[in-house]
Amino acid sequence: MIYHWLADLVLFAHLVFILFVMLGGLLALRRPGVVWLHLPAAVWGALVEILAWPCPLTPLENVLRARAGETSYAGGFIEHYLQPLIYPGWLTADIGLVLGAVVIVVNLCVYGLVIRAVRRQADFPARRGE
Repeated sequence: MIYHWLADLVLFAHLVFILFVMLGGLLALRRPGVVWLHLPAAVWGALVEILAWPCPLTPLENVLRARAGETSYAGGFIEHYLQPLIYPGWLTADIGLVLGAVVIVVNLCVYGLVIRAVRRQADFPARRGE
């Protein structure tokens, strides 16, 4: 039973990481220190999709599911609702390239906003003193 829960936890962590890769740059608008965590995560996420690298969380989840005696995903909230988001049946190598490009474009846009916000904050004291 513990291996089943651990496998579910790994699957949930996988989803959270994917969301962080896609949207974590938005946190930099409020917390600039997040940039140092998000940029490597975004690069990793894009490379995994573009180069079709295996994510280390997937084999870990599979090992845990095997130890739990599971041969397939069945039952439960996480397996039913979150798994199809992370492992969709339509995901091909070509779509992986597109998803990797989407990660890059979304994050370039987000970091454009971050740079703009930082520049505004840097210019604000200068404008007040004029």
